Amino acid sequence: MGSKPEHLGLETALNRAGRNVSEAGFINTPICRGSTVIHTAYEQVADSRKLPISYFYGTLGNPTCRALESAWTAMTGAAGTVLQPSGLAAATLALMAATKGGDTIFVCDTVYLPVRNYCAGYLKKMNVTTVYYKSTISPDDMRELFKQHPQTTVLYFESPGSQTFEVQDIPALSAVAKEFDATTIVDNTWATPIFFDALRKGCDISVEAGTKYLSGHSDLLLGLVAANEKWFPAIKQAHMDFGSLAGNEDCFLALRGLRTMYIRVKEAERRGLEVARWVREQKCVLKVLHPAFETCPGHEAWKRDFTGSTGVFSFILQPEYTLEDVGRMLDNMKVFCMGYSWGGFESLIMHYDCTPFRTAEKFNPGGRLIRLSIGLEDVEDLKADLLQGFAWLDNK
Repeated sequence: MGSKPEHLGLETALNRAGRNVSEAGFINTPICRGSTVIHTAYEQVADSRKLPISYFYGTLGNPTCRALESAWTAMTGAAGTVLQPSGLAAATLALMAATKGGDTIFVCDTVYLPVRNYCAGYLKKMNVTTVYYKSTISPDDMRELFKQHPQTTVLYFESPGSQTFEVQDIPALSAVAKEFDATTIVDNTWATPIFFDALRKGCDISVEAGTKYLSGHSDLLLGLVAANEKWFPAIKQAHMDFGSLAGNEDCFLALRGLRTMYIRVKEAERRGLEVARWVREQKCVLKVLHPAFETCPGHEAWKRDFTGSTGVFSFILQPEYTLEDVGRMLDNMKVFCMGYSWGGFESLIMHYDCTPFRTAEKFNPGGRLIRLSIGLEDVEDLKADLLQGFAWLDNK
């Protein structure tokens, strides 16, 4: 169920997945709006298996949503996919499905801050304990951590970390988790399934913010949860229990984005690497954090497990620059825009200070951290904009 046909290349599969031209006649699946489904016989209400059609009520899906679920299932090699109204909702649904009161979960210290807040709020209230681990942890140290916390049921990855870009050895760490019968969940938003095959690398559940590269245009919010055969029933049940749905128009736009996703992500990789190499040579820059660079923690795991990189990376300014200097630089950017998220056609820039919330390891990058998301503008314009922005660092 959901596997990519072996005779089709990835680009062709993305072009065809989730399409049923014979059903509607249109290349693109139309937007289907609706809540109530009309049933023509009582036996259909009494036993949904006797439905002549596969829809029971609006919260359980419609043709537009099903098309996207089917496409993402094929893309990830999952047993099934459920859709959520945001990437954060996808992450929290996965954690809700995989935990119960009294559990302990291991979460990487580089995790997306709203997920950390969810763990400290809702999960703590449900008597779930969160233990944060270093993003550079070895399999042996992870094994020791499991021995110290035998009640641990979930290992949650974000790889690379979305501010500091450490890459974890997911196959090795997942193997350790399986020794202790723990479930593995990964936030795969940076790489997408195009560049990292999460489920085949050992993860049970893969979550993604379709808001980013799947959308590609910064105009929708969407989360996707893909799971293997063992975990898809629990994910589907949690989805039904909470009734949290992705918008029909957002699903339609995501399906449209899927058709060009490979080309956009590959172009993001090319442009991102070009800008990152250029940034690395600037005298005001201490270092660049990019998984494709040998100096990035976990680079060897990236080289082995990933098939590419996307257009999001960070750099560290020289230590003499203050937050006031950074603010002046950001306020005077002309092409780069200040904004969260990534994966759209516009280039974004943002300053991050992870000091208040990193707990497993001290956040000490050596200077102010700036994250870039490279869009589809002319690369020379992006370089020129950064150059004039760097000039503002010293324009006191």
